[in-house]
Amino acid sequence: MEIGTAAVSRGECATGYLEVADLPTGGTERLPVIVARGERAGPTLWITGGVHGNEMTGIAAVQDVLADGVPDGLAGTVVCVPTCNPAGLRRLERTSYYHDDDPNRFFPDSTADRVRPRRVQELIDRRLYDAIVDSADALLDFHTAQVGSMPFVIRDRVLYGTQRDEETARTLAARLDYLARTVDLPLVTEYPTAEYEDRNLHRSTAGAVLNDAGIPALTLELGSFDVVEEENRAAGVAAAYRAMVGLGMLEAVPSRIDTSHELEAPVEFPVRRYVGPHASRSGFVRHQVAAGDVIAASDPVADVVDPHGEVLETLESEHDGYVLGRRPPVVYENDPVASMAVRDEGELVTARQ
Repeated sequence: MEIGTAAVSRGECATGYLEVADLPTGGTERLPVIVARGERAGPTLWITGGVHGNEMTGIAAVQDVLADGVPDGLAGTVVCVPTCNPAGLRRLERTSYYHDDDPNRFFPDSTADRVRPRRVQELIDRRLYDAIVDSADALLDFHTAQVGSMPFVIRDRVLYGTQRDEETARTLAARLDYLARTVDLPLVTEYPTAEYEDRNLHRSTAGAVLNDAGIPALTLELGSFDVVEEENRAAGVAAAYRAMVGLGMLEAVPSRIDTSHELEAPVEFPVRRYVGPHASRSGFVRHQVAAGDVIAASDPVADVVDPHGEVLETLESEHDGYVLGRRPPVVYENDPVASMAVRDEGELVTARQ
């Protein structure tokens, strides 16, 4: 099996690079690849990280999944790509310097009409996507969220009407739900369908692999950006091994893997992503909640104060749920002050908008 310059036979682990673009200074833009192939046949699990260049815990977790080589008893293949955005990593920023916009919104959508030629970031994303879908049976894409946020796994909406019919979508959703529950992190479904598409999340790494290629794919959020948080790194590695067990690639998580950082959702009802509440005034934010706090509709979330410290407004939750993380402490009008998991009464399988 070959992924870029990494070639492995059964029972081998190898490193190499996947070349994705030429550089004007000579040489190529390339993504590091680690491939481990078991002695027995089985599924292929891809694990990617660093599509946002400053999300270091995700990068570290992907680097460490295969730190000890081929896992004992592995059936199938694990492909790790620790950093998918070298142009962002070089300057430790979320975006790449090719276009200074989000590189995680350029993965393929085969239903979209094209007028302009693809820009270089879109070409890079397309080449990575092609490599993934050529062999993957499942994908885990590692990220981080806000400073001080809690780890969780995002399950995308499964869309039908263009790529697949509703029955096929429900079969895919069942496979996705099973994979999401194997990683054993608090489970949060993506935004409602209209917002999901408006945010272009169907063209994220996981969104495109799921909704364009029909392969179960998840986004794992592992805490803060700009640093490596050890507990969250360990939680990401453990989640990857739990997925391998769920996919039948391993009989059990190896004893050497640290599984002590177990996390449970603080509510029992299903939840979805939500950013808010939103400030109606510009000012400084004094948060009244922290990651993991359970909240009910009308509970206070934050005060917005003026430069002298006088309270301009108190923002209340619009939903029942819990706090995933706090947003930056300075806001303009309509900026959100928190990221939340709120009660979800929508369908996982929905028609495309």
